[in-house]
Amino acid sequence: MGPMETAIHVAGLHKSYGDFEAVRGIDFEVAAGEVFGLLGPNGAGKTTTVEILEGLRPRSSGDVKVLGYDPATETRVIKDRIGVCLQSTNLPDKITVRESLVLFSAFYSRNIDIDKLLQRLQLWDKRNDFYSKLSGGQKQRVALALAMVNDPQLIFLDEPTTGLDPQVRLEIHGLISELRDAKRTILLTTHYIEEAERLCDRVAIVDQGKIIAMGTPREIQARTLGQSLVDITTEQPMPVEIPRFEYSDKHVLSDDRRHLSVYSTRPARTLPELVKWIDQNGLELEDIHLKRPTLEDVFIELTGKRLRD
Repeated sequence: MGPMETAIHVAGLHKSYGDFEAVRGIDFEVAAGEVFGLLGPNGAGKTTTVEILEGLRPRSSGDVKVLGYDPATETRVIKDRIGVCLQSTNLPDKITVRESLVLFSAFYSRNIDIDKLLQRLQLWDKRNDFYSKLSGGQKQRVALALAMVNDPQLIFLDEPTTGLDPQVRLEIHGLISELRDAKRTILLTTHYIEEAERLCDRVAIVDQGKIIAMGTPREIQARTLGQSLVDITTEQPMPVEIPRFEYSDKHVLSDDRRHLSVYSTRPARTLPELVKWIDQNGLELEDIHLKRPTLEDVFIELTGKRLRD
């Protein structure tokens, strides 16, 4: 990728606090217009990495460029062009929503229409409310609005939906999808698997300060756990002898012979064969279910632990 197409370039990034290495040699690039996710448990080094990119923390070593600038030495230029939504945003209780946007706008050389932004983030009705009176979801929308007042080319979202209820989380997902459609570059950290699978073009799985897997969610799943699971249930028992289906080298038949689980590397090819075989044996199909490996499965496979730990 040329410098114009690369929004973020990170090579050999290290960050130590005394004897503790929080980031232990990380490399990745984010293309312009891409939604890139850093996925991992708390304490994996995600926030430290993002704070270095934002120019909030110095790095111990490594090469870092954000929109072509070095966040350690060209911090002001970068801060003018990026939007940042931190894990927790705290504003003075008595500032109104609109005042906070006007205040933040004043820090930047570029601005967008604040009233349009308030409308877009469904904050128009709350524009004159004090910050302290807002719900958690509304506060998170304000944090997103503050990240967007300067019309940024690149937006950092650190755990954007942690601690929000599922309804609000979906709403924030919708807003992030809109930004993605508008070709904004987004770097997102999360420990929610569904969030990464749903929003990110590519994901880096981070554990203990290192990247242990990187690619599209699909690629990582296929590389680590190449098999999907096709579960079928029939109304009558199936024959004891199950044939070997294409792209499948393993299957499990239940004791009552009504449930069959077939592991397949290409479920789209295995499925029609399975259905045909059921038909040929005069069986009625009761239920069919396709389960692809999730990023959670991948994480367990790679680290031996669950992501929520």
